[in-house]
Amino acid sequence: MAESTLELSATELNIGSQSNTPTRVLVVDDSKMQRKLVIALLKKWGFEIFEADSGKSALEICAQQTIDLVISDWVMPEMSGLAFCEKFRALPRERYGYFILLTSKSEKDDIAQGLDVGADDFLSKPVNSTELRSRIQAGQRVLDMEKQVHAQNAKTTEALAELQRVYGELNKDLLEAEKLQRSLIPENYTQLDNVELSNIFKSSGHVGGDLVGHFKIDQDRIGIYSLDVSGHGVSSALLTIRLAGYLSPFNKEQNIAFYKSNAGEFLVREPAEIALHLNELMLRDMSTELYFTLAYADVNLRNGECAIVQAGHPHPLIFNASNGITFLGSGGPPIGMIDGMVYETFYHRLVPNDKLLLHSDGLTECENPDGALLDEDGLSKILMRHAKSNGPELLNDILWDLADHAHGENFGDDVSAIMLEFSRDTK
Repeated sequence: MAESTLELSATELNIGSQSNTPTRVLVVDDSKMQRKLVIALLKKWGFEIFEADSGKSALEICAQQTIDLVISDWVMPEMSGLAFCEKFRALPRERYGYFILLTSKSEKDDIAQGLDVGADDFLSKPVNSTELRSRIQAGQRVLDMEKQVHAQNAKTTEALAELQRVYGELNKDLLEAEKLQRSLIPENYTQLDNVELSNIFKSSGHVGGDLVGHFKIDQDRIGIYSLDVSGHGVSSALLTIRLAGYLSPFNKEQNIAFYKSNAGEFLVREPAEIALHLNELMLRDMSTELYFTLAYADVNLRNGECAIVQAGHPHPLIFNASNGITFLGSGGPPIGMIDGMVYETFYHRLVPNDKLLLHSDGLTECENPDGALLDEDGLSKILMRHAKSNGPELLNDILWDLADHAHGENFGDDVSAIMLEFSRDTK
């Protein structure tokens, strides 16, 4: 072997690890002279060297040290290089180990057998320094790429762990927000004198932009409403929480349906005035791109008289098993989009066994897998199909049929509704 080759530096040969830690190389050969020749080259090239005179002692070293690259003779007593390679591959390792077999074999079947047990490359004996350099350079490139991938995977794993932690915290916050939003929804069944109130609320996510509710106006009247904030998620839910305060069942001072006279008594706004004031509040006090739709009804519990406003919301409907279904209202503009909108109060009188239903567009705009909407006709058919049902049972029947239409309960939009059933005979 030429002396000039042995004196080449690691920099000149462009081998050795790209990291600050030298590549660990294990030389395995039962010939001491052969080991010395290979080790002399490797030391010149800047590697950290380990040596073994048999496959058995090599395995003991591999069990204690992290070996990056193995150069092993094929023909050795007790355990061949082939058998050692197979056992080396079976060792538990965090990183890849590159394996070069030294052999005088050149038959294709022998090479194939070596590849089958896990050898990466082969080097003919006697060892030529230039060829050894080339084989090690190829192996070093593989090891460096594997280290880069490992480092990138470690960063990715760390980033994923942080994302999971953040998601866990966010999920906890969303669950709390969901509890808060659901606390704004009244009980799903309430009985007041001669009327019964039922509602459903199913958000498409943790939180949503729908809200339904009711509040007592005076001894004889009740206000019920359904509203739907544009968009989805946290921003929409935050606005529904604020709007719930403007329609509070607990505090007339906060409820926009009331205002104080000069004498200090609470007077009641008609439905169109409520929509108008909400529109002014949205544009004046709330810096948001969101808007919402509303259906609100002021219902007299004694005689069934209703004063209603529809502000961009689906048409309120009257359902009676004997008289069929009637859709009310002419639309009206949403709230919070444009200043100076005009809203209209319209009137209807309930008769015994009438059901007044206010609902979000999550019902009528529910899509089936083909993209077809349920629409008002589909909702009418569902109601007539369950004409004998009442209260929460009827609303749950609607949800079941809605899920059947959508082929699943994961609706694309929030679904909510409030229903007032009028039972007093006013004759």
